[in-house]
Amino acid sequence: MVLANKKSIIQQANELLEQSIIYYQNRPVGTVAATDSERDALNYDQCFIRDFVPAALVFLIQGKTDILHNFFMETVVLQKQERRIDCYQAPPGLMPASFKVESGEVEQYLHADFGDKAIGRVTPIDSCLWWIILLRAYVKATDDISIAHRPDFQEALKFILNICLGPQFEMTPTLLVPDGACMIDRRMGVDGYPLEIQALFYAALRSARELLITDTEGKNTIARINNRLSSFVFHMRYYYWLDLKKLNEIHRYQGDQFGESVVNKFNIYPESIPYWITEWMPDRGGYLAGNLGPGRMDFRFFSLGNLMAIISSLTTDHESHEILNLIEERWDSLIGKMPMKICFPAVEGLAWQIITGSDPKNTPWSYHNGGSWPILLWMLMAAAQKMERAEIGERAVAIAETRLMDDRWPEYYDGKNGRLVGKSARMFQTWTIAGWLLAKLLRDNPRCLKFICFEQDTEADACTI
Repeated sequence: MVLANKKSIIQQANELLEQSIIYYQNRPVGTVAATDSERDALNYDQCFIRDFVPAALVFLIQGKTDILHNFFMETVVLQKQERRIDCYQAPPGLMPASFKVESGEVEQYLHADFGDKAIGRVTPIDSCLWWIILLRAYVKATDDISIAHRPDFQEALKFILNICLGPQFEMTPTLLVPDGACMIDRRMGVDGYPLEIQALFYAALRSARELLITDTEGKNTIARINNRLSSFVFHMRYYYWLDLKKLNEIHRYQGDQFGESVVNKFNIYPESIPYWITEWMPDRGGYLAGNLGPGRMDFRFFSLGNLMAIISSLTTDHESHEILNLIEERWDSLIGKMPMKICFPAVEGLAWQIITGSDPKNTPWSYHNGGSWPILLWMLMAAAQKMERAEIGERAVAIAETRLMDDRWPEYYDGKNGRLVGKSARMFQTWTIAGWLLAKLLRDNPRCLKFICFEQDTEADACTI
């Protein structure tokens, strides 16, 4: 009976994923965000680059590479589209957040959204980073570097890298971005240097280094990447890392120090340590903080950033195991009844009013404010398998599949333990379906981890203070 039920889940998931495919001029080019027919489409009938990633990886493992080839050929053209908002013309480099197939008088065309139509007009920084990471996965899966070496693709890579590596009013190697520039695309106080963007930035730089042609210009760009990676890795591993030992150090920090050799370089006051973390941080385990800036450390646990840090080897092997240790030790908080929390803990009370602007969708333990997102299953499985601890991913998948089909594959779940279907969640959310499928496929095809994972970068690891 159990085996029959599992077969029906897999069959339904594959059928729903096929139904989500978008066709442009009779060619598959992506997947819609959701196929929920009971609610207004809004922009859920578009293909989001971020959302397409797990579906694309499923297609790669299944050998359906044509949809990815078409996706890349179309998005590389969309990147160059002129975009204006309130008379301001944005610089080239960004990939669109999403695109939609429209029909004109004569033929179809693709209409892209670069954030100029999005709620809050948020800038989709992560879309261009995911695009590079996915392009590397495609090359790894097909052993065909020729698409990445096309002149238009090399130009697209350099457009993105020029924005990411260009001169800034900055004293740190991390990437400065506005609030809502990533999966958490509503106001949640993640502006500045959010972990999610930093982890994707690192993976994108390493991917680009593999994809660039090593001509004179390419070598110069690779040299810029290597220079940034070395300082970036040290910065993230040293300043973002949190465990009980580091908490004790911060607890005894002295503030308002001046000079080059001070310990408290970002002027973090011990009084800013929230009470919850002194009780929640286990003796065994640690993680990368959610954000770091002058006078500010965001102590929240952000799942996507920490899991991608493991997958990309931004963290050391020891740190990667410590993150997985923390997930095991705080299973009820982070996994609960539906894997897994996008962040922990939720922002509540007056802090919720100030930070989110009293966002009715981001109420505590809902949506991006501590909601549970099944899409994170595939990253948890990939991270666990990479560190040879697949039982963690398998345990989470087993929890998810008891509910996902019966709940009609919702976008997210609510509540401290993830028992409630999200109050505004779309049903038949494509990346929920694809995320679960991808977790199962990675479990059964561990060789495919190479599409998305990275080994330790010995060149960057050699950096010293």
